Amino acid sequence: MNIKRCVIYAKDIQRITGRSVRYSHEVIRKIRHLTEKEKGQYVTVAEFAAFSGIPESEVSDYLN
Repeated sequence: MNIKRCVIYAKDIQRITGRSVRYSHEVIRKIRHLTEKEKGQYVTVAEFAAFSGIPESEVSDYLN
């Protein structure tokens, strides 16, 4: 059974972009601000894909 994640973490963003963990946390913070989420709420793969302009299918490939 292949279960796909819907949540993206800073480490995932680091692997996708090749940038630092600190940068990745900043990206998550910006997405939370734009989507009006509170600190501690999860950021979804779809929200990251929309923010970054990377197709969701390509982002999902990095999570498997």
